Amino acid sequence: MAVTYSTAGKRVVITGASSGVGAALARRLAAGNAVVGLVARRRHRLEAVLDDCRRSSPDSQMWVADLADTGDVERLAQQAWNQLGGIDVLVNNAAIPKRRIVTQLDPNAVEEVMRVNFFAPMRLTLAVLPQMLARGDGLIVNVSSLGGRLGIIHEAAYCASKFALSGWSESMAADLHGTGVSVKLIQPGPVDTEIWDRPDNDDPLYDGPKVPAEEVADGIIAALGSARFEHYLPESMALKDVVDAKNADLDAYIAGAAAMARR
Repeated sequence: MAVTYSTAGKRVVITGASSGVGAALARRLAAGNAVVGLVARRRHRLEAVLDDCRRSSPDSQMWVADLADTGDVERLAQQAWNQLGGIDVLVNNAAIPKRRIVTQLDPNAVEEVMRVNFFAPMRLTLAVLPQMLARGDGLIVNVSSLGGRLGIIHEAAYCASKFALSGWSESMAADLHGTGVSVKLIQPGPVDTEIWDRPDNDDPLYDGPKVPAEEVADGIIAALGSARFEHYLPESMALKDVVDAKNADLDAYIAGAAAMARR
């Protein structure tokens, strides 16, 4: 079921906006006359995206921030709210991978993944939520992963962060039901971004097809105008069927994943 949601004139803050899905989403929204606020660590990459966005949305802005520094997130949220004159949509998209077998994980590395992938979205959301509620309108979009609904071999840290984001989003959607502030949970499958090539990660075991970031960005925009809470993207890959099959026989899924790891 679709509902009317026009992004024109909306103020949309996007984390992880210097590349991949975040950058593609920012460009798409700006082309549709949304005012975008871009957040990422890499200034030169972020400036390039902002330049593209300002061609059609001159009031768009950017903030350079490392979301692993969670102590600074609330200040960032308030700064973005004030400079944009409010936030209509918050897209928590930033994420880092961690591909490593659990027996070789360092606790500090796991905590860093949790800070970026879960604690930063949580803090950003709680920072803007009171103002959205007072206004009676707002949209929180959390970009999780297929790894937020099933455990992926050698990705315990990443999946833990994305499971946390999924559970947080689901419970939050129930808490906020009827308030005018709604929540969307996005579960992308394999997307062709640099997350596969990040240093200090083992090589991915997955070698199947990957979809362009622009295709997922289009799916996120479509999700804004949907009455549904959760969206598996791209829909053409039938990712929810994979999750449903796992849930139907979790022991079989774990045995199959373990066998894949031993190949």
